[in-house]
Amino acid sequence: MSVSVVVPTYRRPADLKRCLAALRAQTRLPEEVLVIARPEDEATARRLAIELKGAQGFMLRVIETGAGGQVAALNRGLEAAQGEIVAITDDDAAPHPDWIARIAGAFEEDERLGALGGRDWVHEKGRVLDGARHEVGVVRRTGRIVGNHHLGVGPARDVRMLKGANMSYRRAAVGALRFDTRLRGAGAQVHNDMAFSMNVRRAGWTVRYDPLVAVDHFPAERFDDDRRDAQTFGALSDAAYNFHLILSEQLDPGHRELAWWWYALIGTKVYPGLAQALLATRGGVAHAWRRWRAVRSGAREARSEARRARTSDTPALPAARTL
Repeated sequence: MSVSVVVPTYRRPADLKRCLAALRAQTRLPEEVLVIARPEDEATARRLAIELKGAQGFMLRVIETGAGGQVAALNRGLEAAQGEIVAITDDDAAPHPDWIARIAGAFEEDERLGALGGRDWVHEKGRVLDGARHEVGVVRRTGRIVGNHHLGVGPARDVRMLKGANMSYRRAAVGALRFDTRLRGAGAQVHNDMAFSMNVRRAGWTVRYDPLVAVDHFPAERFDDDRRDAQTFGALSDAAYNFHLILSEQLDPGHRELAWWWYALIGTKVYPGLAQALLATRGGVAHAWRRWRAVRSGAREARSEARRARTSDTPALPAARTL
């Protein structure tokens, strides 16, 4: 099966260089690699000019996107990719040498496989975040998300969602589906990977996680309000909006209401409800309540948008599966 690799990038030329070197070192080369870049990103343009002069082993294509944000870049990649399989990774990731071979093999073996993800070995502050988790890509009945894609071990298994640094899709499963342009955020548009992979599963395709389909991940700086080290309250509200919009559209009505009240009353450290906000006041009352207000504001707006969408004339996605 032919494989296209899509790599969105923005102002990370050194990371992009490492990513492309890892793709050239694959035991089974992809047919093409599409780097999605913005025209104003001069540092990336200089890096790509060098890359295009060298021997690739595959077709290297540079696709410009005039719109900012990861969603726009990923949609440009989906539209331009020609392979039967579209593999997506971040510019700050370096796929292991057998990444493409394992991806192609998995899709060839199972015709119902619509999406495949794997472990991203996170390199942070000079060390690798190691661990062993068997529960990966799960949505609990309360709506709580268990990711653990960077710590997954064990055999390949079906999951509910994938992580954007390491996910691949069968072209036939994607069809006209695109990354959700309603998602908010100046750059990263947090949870776009969650929404897209859940929609593929919702359409009846198998979504699988295999820890052996691996990349090394070197989380790099983000050039927007959703910075890894200092997220603004606006970015937090945007992330909460995205998260609750996805849950509102993916869960069946009963679990949808359970999730709403669980996050409102309890929540998590990332998206605090009342209980988590009270616990967080030990680190500063004003900051804790500003975080809580930002999260609940985004959540309420998402709930309204999801209700509006359900009552509009817009054709609905296939009915959500019961958890």
